[in-house]
Amino acid sequence: MMSIEDWRKAGKIAGEVREWSRDFVKPGAKVVDVANKIEAKIRSMDGELAFPVNISFNQVAAHDTANFDDSRVLKDELVKVDVGVHVNGCIGDTALTVDLSGKYQKLIQSAEEALNDAIEQVRKEPKLGLIGKRIEDKILSFGFQPVRNLSGHGITVFEVHDEPSIPNYDTKSSKLIPKGTFFAIEPFATTGIGKITEKGEGIIFSIVADKNVRDLISRKVLAHIKTKYSTLPFSKRELFLSFKPFEAEFALKQLQQQGILHSYPPLVEVSDGFVSQAEHTLYLGDEVEVLTKY
Repeated sequence: MMSIEDWRKAGKIAGEVREWSRDFVKPGAKVVDVANKIEAKIRSMDGELAFPVNISFNQVAAHDTANFDDSRVLKDELVKVDVGVHVNGCIGDTALTVDLSGKYQKLIQSAEEALNDAIEQVRKEPKLGLIGKRIEDKILSFGFQPVRNLSGHGITVFEVHDEPSIPNYDTKSSKLIPKGTFFAIEPFATTGIGKITEKGEGIIFSIVADKNVRDLISRKVLAHIKTKYSTLPFSKRELFLSFKPFEAEFALKQLQQQGILHSYPPLVEVSDGFVSQAEHTLYLGDEVEVLTKY
């Protein structure tokens, strides 16, 4: 049975792995090796994946990860590493950005300082509009734009994204985050206009409906997904560890066509602006706990 200690453990693992990952995000590293090392580290610390580690480059804000046959090698990219850990369904969600080009440190700093300002606002008054205003004001002060159609989010057991939505700009909302809420604050800063769209093929999936499946292969793959991931996102790369390539590809196609699985394409800044990300998971109890702080 889950407890507050499960949330704290998940957050602690996520924060440690986030910082540990810095050693591997460097020129010459294969993206698939970085992803596999991070995910193996989570499991070695008695955590499970809340979602596949997101490794997103440059104009891509989120929802990219290594594919099973990924040939990409890090060079001079702006790299977002988004780590999700769960312990008995209790989730720690955290992210950092690493600049391998030497050109975007201010962009990174703007998101990190916006995150700190937002946490300060939660401690003062957890009003959604004011949290968004603190994020927007800080990012604008650096000369960049917040990504307005991405947001932080509530977190519940086995649900990475839940209510409330935590804005990255001033929505004027007077709604307060309720006491007892677990949530992620997640500023994205960009050199572009501050809007993202889905683009390309999604290689991250999750179950969105429960239906009967006729063919044996898809039924077998779906049973595996339900057992191992429940409603949490998973990657094609992970599925290839348990099934033959033709089985996994066939089942993914069939399950998507039947509306059982949903894919998450990469989220790309519409004006090709570069994007930085910073994120912590918090608990609003009698005091504010930053669960993923390292």
